[in-house]
Amino acid sequence: MATSVQTERTEPNTYATITRDVFNTIGNPGRGYYVLLGIVLCGLAIGGFSLLWQIRWGLGVAGYTPPVFWGVYITTFVFWVGIAHSGTLISAILFLFRSAWRTAVYRTAEAMTVFAVMTAGLFPLIHVGRLWYAYWLIPYPNQRQLWVNFKSPLVWDLFAISTYLTVSTTFLIVGLIPDIASFRDKATGWRKKLYSITSLGWRGTDQQWRHYTRAYLYLAALATPLVLSVHSVVSWDFAMSIVPGWHATIFAPYFVAGAIYSGVAMVITLLVPMRKIFKIEHIITVDHFENLSKLLLLTGMIVGYAYFVEYFIAWYSGNPFERASFWNRAFGEYWWATWTMILCNGALPWLLWYKKLRRSIPMLFVLSLFVNLGMWFERFVIIVVSLSFEYSPAAMGHYTPTWVEWGIMLGSFAWFFMWLLLFAKNFPMVSIAEVKEIIPLPRKKEVHQ
Repeated sequence: MATSVQTERTEPNTYATITRDVFNTIGNPGRGYYVLLGIVLCGLAIGGFSLLWQIRWGLGVAGYTPPVFWGVYITTFVFWVGIAHSGTLISAILFLFRSAWRTAVYRTAEAMTVFAVMTAGLFPLIHVGRLWYAYWLIPYPNQRQLWVNFKSPLVWDLFAISTYLTVSTTFLIVGLIPDIASFRDKATGWRKKLYSITSLGWRGTDQQWRHYTRAYLYLAALATPLVLSVHSVVSWDFAMSIVPGWHATIFAPYFVAGAIYSGVAMVITLLVPMRKIFKIEHIITVDHFENLSKLLLLTGMIVGYAYFVEYFIAWYSGNPFERASFWNRAFGEYWWATWTMILCNGALPWLLWYKKLRRSIPMLFVLSLFVNLGMWFERFVIIVVSLSFEYSPAAMGHYTPTWVEWGIMLGSFAWFFMWLLLFAKNFPMVSIAEVKEIIPLPRKKEVHQ
C-alpha cells in the first residue's frame, strides 16, 4: 500500500520549503517528463495526419452510416466537456465551502478544465467537416445576410463552450497571479520577463490582497453555476429531440453528475504521475487522494443510481419504443459497450468503500483509468446506440468507427496532454500562497536560561 512521502521527509513543510519545492518544478523535471512529452507529440502527429486526411477526402472517410451521423467526434466532445467540470467543482465550490484539502490539487484541476474545454471546442468544428466555414456558427451581422439557427445544438454548444472557457480561463489566471510573482522574484532570463508580464505588477501589498480575495470570491461564485448550466446545455442537445433513449428529463442532472464523476477521475489520473515527475509527493499526499476518492465514490453512486432510474423510467413509461431502445442497449449488437459502461462506472467505484483502496495510489490510478474508459463508453452508448436503433427498421443502421476517427480522438488526448505538460513546465501546478495558509505556523524556539 502506498504511503505518504511526508513520513519519509525529515524536513517539515515550511514557507521557505514550499516556495523552493514548487519553484523547482520549472527546472529540469527529468527523463520521465520528456518521455511523456515525446509520446504526446507522436500522438499529436497521428491526430494531425488523420485530420488532414479527412480534410482532403471529406467526411466520407468517417464511419457515418444512416441514421448514425453523430459518432466518435460528438462522443469525444461530450467526454471532454465533462472532464472540464470537476476543475470548477474542486476549485470554486470547495473554495466556497472552505475545504482546506483543495489547496494542493485545485491548480491542476483548473488547468485541466481550461485545456479540456480547448480540446472539446475542436470537435464541433471537426464534426461539420469544413473547418474554414466554422465562423458561420457565430451570430454577428454580416454582408451575407445570414443568421445562425438558434434551434441548432451546434449553436448552443458554441455559447456553452465560449462562456465556460472565458470564465474558467479568467479564474485560472487570477489564481496564478500571487504565485507567478513568487516565481518572478526567483527566475532569470526569459522566464523572468514572462513572469514580470503575467504577474500584472503584483507586489503583495495589503490593498492588493484585499482586492484579490474579493475578486477570487466573486469569480468562484460566478463559476459555480457553470457546473450546472454548461453541461445541462450539452444534455439538451439530446433531450430536446424525440429519439428513443434521449427524450428524458433526467438528462440534465444525469449529465452533470457524470461530468463531475469523469472529471474527478481525470484529476486523479493526472496527479499520480505529475507528483512523481515533479517531486512534490510531500505536498500532494495520500490524504488528498483519499478525499478525491471519496468525491469519486459519491459521484459514482449518483451515476449508478441514474443508470437504474433511466432503465426504470423506460420500463415504467410503457412506451414500446423506449423499452425496445433500452433492451437493445443491454442485449443488442452494442451490448459490449453498455456492459463496459455499467462495469466501469456502476460496479468498480464500490471498491472505494474500503479505506485501504482509497489510500492506495496505484489502485486509485488504475481505477481512475477504468472510470475514464467507462465514461467515454457512456457517451458512446447514449449517442451511437440510440441513433442506430430508432422507431422503424428503415431508421436503423450499424456504425463502425474508422481509423481516421480513432486517430483524431487519439490526437485530441495528445493535444490535451501537450498543453498540460507545457503548463506544468512553466507555471506552478500547486498554489504556493494557499498551501502556505494551511501549514502550521512556525513556533518560536524556547530559550533556556
